[in-house]
Amino acid sequence: MILTETPRRKLVTQLVNWGHWFALLNIVIAIIIASVYILNSPSPSTLLGTVYLFSNWFSHIGFLTFFGFVILVLPLCYWVNNAKIVKVLSSIVAAVALALLAFDALLFNKYGVHLSLNTAELVRNEAQTAMAEFGWQQWGFLLLLFVAWLGFQLIVANALWQRVARLQNKKLSLPITSFFILCFVTSHSLHIWADAKLYQPIVQQDNMFPLSYPATAKTLMSRYSLLDRENYQQRKALQFDQSIQGIRYPLEPIYCAVEKTKKVLLLLQIEGQGPLELAALNPVNKHYGLSSSLAAAQLSALFGLPELYHPALATTRPLMLDLPGKLGLSVAVYSKTSITHPGINPFSIDWNNFEGQVQDAELNLAVGFVSQQQIIDVITPQVLSNYQVVVSSLAPSDSGHVMLLSNISLKDGLYSTEDFAPTVVNLMGCNAPVDTYSTGRDMLAPRNRAWLVSTQGSKIIVLHNEQRIEVMANGNARVFGLVSGEEISASVDTNLLSQAIKRLTAFSSK
Repeated sequence: MILTETPRRKLVTQLVNWGHWFALLNIVIAIIIASVYILNSPSPSTLLGTVYLFSNWFSHIGFLTFFGFVILVLPLCYWVNNAKIVKVLSSIVAAVALALLAFDALLFNKYGVHLSLNTAELVRNEAQTAMAEFGWQQWGFLLLLFVAWLGFQLIVANALWQRVARLQNKKLSLPITSFFILCFVTSHSLHIWADAKLYQPIVQQDNMFPLSYPATAKTLMSRYSLLDRENYQQRKALQFDQSIQGIRYPLEPIYCAVEKTKKVLLLLQIEGQGPLELAALNPVNKHYGLSSSLAAAQLSALFGLPELYHPALATTRPLMLDLPGKLGLSVAVYSKTSITHPGINPFSIDWNNFEGQVQDAELNLAVGFVSQQQIIDVITPQVLSNYQVVVSSLAPSDSGHVMLLSNISLKDGLYSTEDFAPTVVNLMGCNAPVDTYSTGRDMLAPRNRAWLVSTQGSKIIVLHNEQRIEVMANGNARVFGLVSGEEISASVDTNLLSQAIKRLTAFSSK
């Protein structure tokens, strides 16, 4: 009896073979797109961490893509009798899926989070902003880009269909499959060990890729009461490597103009007791001092960056001073307490010169770390008529709240010491993107962000929703009332903290 393969069975076999090669090509494309996650995350500091990074990169992205093929494309090979329809539908699925992966990579690059139900509100806000800013040209370009991407998928699908028999003869399936299995086993084995040891070069990569759930040791340990699973999961998610070895400051060259007619006076109180009231200045609420020392607060005010980066900035000039100085404007800094910093010393003058030049309106930018009495002495009607004035304090109260006064219209918001630099740069007429040189915000036009993040010694500080969240170096988190200062029992939003830490580490070159 001769058994012959029916045309239907032959078509299904050919479609399935084609589908595997189509999936492999899209795995390669997905791996290339996923390099965005790696390029925008800190590099592992050890060889073991690097081995895990590459094995996890190939195996996880390969698994996600192949899983999508199994549930979305493979059924089409069995259910649809027309090969052309299968190729078109598969190309549409691949184009949409890879576009979502690219969008998720860009979201992770900007906010440190992935597409999920928890980030739906963030995505909705971003979409509303884009829809408000995009014109028909931008939407047309995006549509054309997707059409071109879909066209590429269709071309690839047809090219593979014509060569599927030739590809099957090359016997490549076994070595390719073995490679991905080896990467899968290696990555999960390393992660189980690292999870038990809380080995930072590996566990800090847990949130790098979307839908990543690597094998861990916590299930077995918690079963025998050796581990508080909830506390452990939170600590692991919030662990933070503070060993910043280098900095990119600014993140990209700053190209902007400053106005030579602009005059800005920034006075920050470092001595003196009691509230300061100046009738000519308007108060702004919700300004907080988060630095661990006066010296750290001074550097944060000048650089617009938290304590985390101060050691790496030991020989760098603050952009707030350097930019107007290089463009020919007169810049001066006075401090009642000594500031020994090579990047600040060229701008330092004594009090008599500082006060005299401010009164005579000779300075374009004057920054003073002064006493309360010096603020009272220098703020005269003549100075207020010549300068855009911002007055605050670097000596926080028990709650961390500090005064903020100005004769210009600062928007209401949640502010910290790092916000002075971007505000002053804007007041000087430079409209360069704040995110390229500061973790703070421009108080004249703050971005729509309901939280702020900074560091205090070895702690990460996040202010949000009337709460002060302190994250220790080992990942332990404590929550305090922002007004009362008392510790409260509240759950920690790890998604919010992930965004905050991503913003905090944006300038690290490690």
